[in-house]
Amino acid sequence: MENVAATQLNERGESKKNTGPLIIFIVTIVLVAVALWQFSTGKTEQRPVDSSKLLELAQGDNISATRHNEEEINDSIDVSLDVVTDVTEEVAATVKALDIEQVIALTLPPLDESDVWLQGKLPELTWRNELLSLLITDDIIRRFVVFTDNFAQGLLAYEHSPFIQPQVKFAIDEQSTNIDGEKNVWQWDEDTSKRFDIYVDLLRSVDSTTLVQWYVDLKPLIDEAYSELGYEDDFSYTLQDAITRVLDMELPKSAMNVTRSSVMYKYHDPQLEALDDSDKLLLRIGKENLLIIKSVLLEVDEKLAKKRAK
Repeated sequence: MENVAATQLNERGESKKNTGPLIIFIVTIVLVAVALWQFSTGKTEQRPVDSSKLLELAQGDNISATRHNEEEINDSIDVSLDVVTDVTEEVAATVKALDIEQVIALTLPPLDESDVWLQGKLPELTWRNELLSLLITDDIIRRFVVFTDNFAQGLLAYEHSPFIQPQVKFAIDEQSTNIDGEKNVWQWDEDTSKRFDIYVDLLRSVDSTTLVQWYVDLKPLIDEAYSELGYEDDFSYTLQDAITRVLDMELPKSAMNVTRSSVMYKYHDPQLEALDDSDKLLLRIGKENLLIIKSVLLEVDEKLAKKRAK
């Protein structure tokens, strides 16, 4: 009988020794959960927790703990871990909502004084700084707004163009007179589209993410310039219309022959001649250049949409 009693005492001792660390671990998890909960709710009033009493209860109550089976202890651990997980996720959500990253507000100059400020920042926009000479740096923001507004309506405001005019003029194939037996009709010299290559190179050298961020940063000045035109709506809708016009533009499969009854050339095809002026400009840019422009503007359009969705 004494051996049996000794054996039972040893088993109880081992049980105490094995369950003690588990209970201490559970108490530690609970303490961490309480601390995280108090941090996440932002309470300034905190009640002191006497950890020594908790540990004392944990160590002194091993006898009662042995009454629980291992499955119940594991359930307690799982519940405690679930509490910690829930609280951790809550803290993470709170941190995200507060946006702990320090955002330095961009200080913009007045619209009338923005040219000098922008000229200093333009080299950050492209790695092809030698192409920045294509830009007209006088009244930059107003030019962008007015030209975009007109372009979206199918018009071309050359006097407000953000770019200098190409030095190479439009040309025809002088050897292709009397097309299809008609006098005063010429084939359009596709090489003349190459005069726009350098402008497309500038656009292609600009990172679309940077370009969109510039638009967002400069939006207050852009809106001011837009309101000067008498508009009360958001300029972003006009910009979207201009981008959509380019993306929807399709080049004709047939030859774009031209004719001339005065100084100016006109498209021989009445349907092409009936196009808006901005669409005719896209025709003159040429197929390859237009595809590149569409690719860049598609990226810009997608990133602008993401900015609006935030």
